Amino acid sequence: MKLMEEAGELAEAIGKLRGLSGEAVNCDEHETVTSIMNELLDVAQTAVSMMFVLEENYQVDIEGALEKHVQKLCRKGYLTVEENQ
Repeated sequence: MKLMEEAGELAEAIGKLRGLSGEAVNCDEHETVTSIMNELLDVAQTAVSMMFVLEENYQVDIEGALEKHVQKLCRKGYLTVEENQ
């Protein structure tokens, strides 16, 4: 629920920047972009916190899951991993 709340706040901030909130767009662009960045950080922090709760309470292997996720991103061409890291 918390993640959805944070995602909703992010959507609201993006909607304001794009004029989708139904309000007249008269907000400062820099202020709005800063708001979007702050909401993105809230979403990321909430997601990471949830992963650690899963690890602690359900013995989820975050490292293994992250490795599989990186492999998926590489297969899809979204990420390249250099051999000599």
